[in-house]
Amino acid sequence: MTTSHKSPAYAAQSATTPLAHATIDRRDPGPTDVQFEILFCGVCHSDLHTARGEWPGITFPVVPGHEILGRVTKVGAKVKNFKPGDLAATGCMVDSCRTCDHCKSGLEQFCTAPATFTYNSPDPHFPGKMTYGGYAKTITVDEHFVLRVPENLDPAGAAPLLCAGITTYSPLKHWKCDEKRPDGQPKKVGIVGLGGLGHMGLKFAHAFGCRTVLFTTSPGKADDARRLGADEVVISRDEDAMAKHAGSFDFILNTVAASHNLDAYTNLLRVDGTLCLVGVPENPHPSPQVFPLIFGRRRIAGSLIGGIPETQEMLDFCGKHNITCDIEMIDIKDINTAYDCMLKSDVKYRFVIDMATLA
Repeated sequence: MTTSHKSPAYAAQSATTPLAHATIDRRDPGPTDVQFEILFCGVCHSDLHTARGEWPGITFPVVPGHEILGRVTKVGAKVKNFKPGDLAATGCMVDSCRTCDHCKSGLEQFCTAPATFTYNSPDPHFPGKMTYGGYAKTITVDEHFVLRVPENLDPAGAAPLLCAGITTYSPLKHWKCDEKRPDGQPKKVGIVGLGGLGHMGLKFAHAFGCRTVLFTTSPGKADDARRLGADEVVISRDEDAMAKHAGSFDFILNTVAASHNLDAYTNLLRVDGTLCLVGVPENPHPSPQVFPLIFGRRRIAGSLIGGIPETQEMLDFCGKHNITCDIEMIDIKDINTAYDCMLKSDVKYRFVIDMATLA
């Protein structure tokens, strides 16, 4: 039988009520579990969609948060890699079946069971209840899904790496943007949108040595984009500026979470180029034209976070290159205001909650 303890949290009781103080059950550590006190939790757009009931299948109350970083307080008897006092982190998943082909390949995000996500998934430890995320004082997670965070990284800036970081790192690595073209030239990579995901895409593409171009509708973001690693900034509403890049990109990472025409970007791809979608719009994108795809053997693809091994690889890469997210720190009481700011893209570039403010 699972024993538990109470933890303070912030929860949405319905799609129309603001997040507010709540108390939740957290399981006590089992033999393979790690319990840690949450120090910082990043605020992802998925949190907002879930808390406001904008996606199907939401079960209330909801405690969002899947960019979780803290200090270990307790470990189970069989835990090998963590001890009290260690810096630890958890991202979008807290469990999976461990036996399907995807799990065995380190692709737990595609678990056929499916994976148990950090919030709003059926909780196998509390039948009939859902998992609760990182807007809370503590969390208990199986060691397999706990990540090591390089000690040289700023902990608050590292927290959003657990979603914004891996969501952009994984597709850039999968489509080999860290490798050169056969002619020895660096890959030409486009990043669409400069937000929580887009700014990390710029940092990683730059660190991989790519020729990196930001696409944005906002001319005022150009200077910041160059600071973050863009070699060039293209205003996507400028048809002439877009046309100059036709047929030249190896890979374009589209981070925009709003419905828009994808044809403008498929036309920019080289033969065998890929447009990868990681932003999830509230409404579907218009259906893309087929001819630009057929006449360039181009593809539109998608990517979902990364498995546990790749997430650890990403954190280690960030430690080596001193990469963290650009953040704005907030108190937990300001989370509802932060959501409103996110809807207006009024954040540079990720809100992070100082969980010490959860009294």
